[in-house]
Amino acid sequence: MTEIRATNITWHEGHVKREDREKLLAQNGATIWFTGLSGAGKSTIAFTLEHALVERGQLAYVLDGDNVRHGLNKNLGFTAADREENIRRIGEVARLFADTGVISLTSFISPYRKDRDRVRQLHREAGLPFIEILVDVPIEVCETRDPKGLYKKARAALAAGKGIGFTGVDDPYEPPLSPEIVIHNDRITPQEAAVQVIRYMESQGLLPGLKWISDGVISNESRR
Repeated sequence: MTEIRATNITWHEGHVKREDREKLLAQNGATIWFTGLSGAGKSTIAFTLEHALVERGQLAYVLDGDNVRHGLNKNLGFTAADREENIRRIGEVARLFADTGVISLTSFISPYRKDRDRVRQLHREAGLPFIEILVDVPIEVCETRDPKGLYKKARAALAAGKGIGFTGVDDPYEPPLSPEIVIHNDRITPQEAAVQVIRYMESQGLLPGLKWISDGVISNESRR
């Protein structure tokens, strides 16, 4: 666990309870955590899901791995220690978002199991839903996508004996042992993946019943 270094600090409880915020938003806060290799399509699914939820009147927000490194985590690199801190920070932010009643969607490679498990425990202790989603795509498929050319660079560095610590090439990826959802994103569309997540959330009582499915396409009809 990360040590609290500040002294003379006290936790202050506000007068507004989580239930009050959730009643205001007419929804329950939760964190939907997408994990998987680079190029698996995590961000595409997350943003598709965000759009589908907002179209239905649910307040959702994507915390994307690249985006947060432009601000909150711009002082972090890709060493094991920095990756651990990257996930710790975003886990805390996702928990805060969920506590406000927002459906927080995170898209991070988050390669190490222990880091994701800590975030899960953080949510469990707060009494907040945490849904871990493995976007399971073979590395061979991810490499054919490679929109940033990162796999090509990593392979070249490895061949030259200068590994760069790239997940799946010369740094490990530890998939979840028991994720709530597995999405085979090499076999379905992002829209179908979003439907899969929404169906699961409904089954868990995290979303009200919605009028929306027609041949795997998400309707734009709002719940309101």
